[in-house]
Amino acid sequence: MPAIETTAETITRLSKSGASFGRKKFRVIESKNVRCLAARRKIPLRAAEILCLSQNVVPLRYLRNIGTLGIEGQLKLRCASVAVCGAGGLGGTVIELLARAGVGHLIIVDNDKFSESNLNRQIMACEADLGKAKVKVAVARVKKINAAVQVTAISRKIDVRNIKKIIKGVQVVIDALDNASTRSVLARACADLQLPLVHAAVAGWCGELASVFPEDKGFKAICADMHSQKSKGIEALVGTPSATPAVFAAWQAQEAIKIITGIGVPVRGRMLFLDFSAGHIDEIKL
Repeated sequence: MPAIETTAETITRLSKSGASFGRKKFRVIESKNVRCLAARRKIPLRAAEILCLSQNVVPLRYLRNIGTLGIEGQLKLRCASVAVCGAGGLGGTVIELLARAGVGHLIIVDNDKFSESNLNRQIMACEADLGKAKVKVAVARVKKINAAVQVTAISRKIDVRNIKKIIKGVQVVIDALDNASTRSVLARACADLQLPLVHAAVAGWCGELASVFPEDKGFKAICADMHSQKSKGIEALVGTPSATPAVFAAWQAQEAIKIITGIGVPVRGRMLFLDFSAGHIDEIKL
């Protein structure tokens, strides 16, 4: 009677050698073989990828991540959960990038639907999806990009009654919101739950970014009086051209990856301001 193949043996058989960065060599596995492993072990694709990385075998789709993040960093991403609050100009691009990077679980929170005015800057928006819920479109997009990413869609307005339940247990929260009052609710919930928050806001040619950790004073300086503000921010007056949210969303995605992997230095204890019209980057201490 033939011996039953172990998981490690199956992974070795389905993978191939030859990939290297610098002097380090490792094995890689194609997506079709990850699917084969998942089917044989009767586990989700995400779990199959985690098994591969645990055996120092890299899913081929993440090959270009490894030189920067290493296998250990990629494994941390696959095991991590991130809540993206807002799926518009900032959030849509954050979702796209984190799905491609291989974050294991994305919780997407937005109660809005796509409208024609979103088409200039929101990467998830297209003419065929006008009128559709942003979270539903985002889920479909993630599945097209990376079927191994687990997605939870929450089509609900954030408030003090629901936000803690929504974000509890994640590793990072992304503030991709468009108004001060909801942003304040989110910041306070992150502080109470001891969760790091990556904040960004954009308007016209300008934007700001900061990562705030539970023990930081940070967001008190940003959110001091936000709870009393009901209107949208200055972007309602100066607009939001296409490139501004794309740049800051990419920066937010990088901050989330740094926080999860422990690689690099987050923008912490300070806030960065970028003015594209003048080509200036300034910062203030928080």
